[in-house]
Amino acid sequence: MYWGNGMGGWGMLFMSVSGLLFWGLIIAGVVVLARSMGYIGRPRPAGGQTPAPQQVLADRFARGEIDDEEYTRRLQVLRTAPGGHGPGG
Repeated sequence: MYWGNGMGGWGMLFMSVSGLLFWGLIIAGVVVLARSMGYIGRPRPAGGQTPAPQQVLADRFARGEIDDEEYTRRLQVLRTAPGGHGPGG
C-alpha cells in the first residue's frame, strides 16, 4: 500500500519551512492591520490627557499636513475663540 518509509528528509524540511512561513505571514498581517487601524505606533499623551488644540495643530503643521497659511489662520481662530477651544468647544 505505501511505498517507501513516508515523507523523506526534504519533505519534512519543506513542511517545516512552509509552516513557519505561513504563521509569519499571519502574524505580519495582524500587525499591519493593527497599525493601519491605529492601535499600534501612535504615541499617546502622558497621563491619559488629550493634547491641547494648539498642540494638535502644531503637530499637523510639523508633519506637513497643513501649510503655514492654514496653520496661522487656524491658530488665530483658536486664540480668539472663547476658552481657546475653537468653534463648538
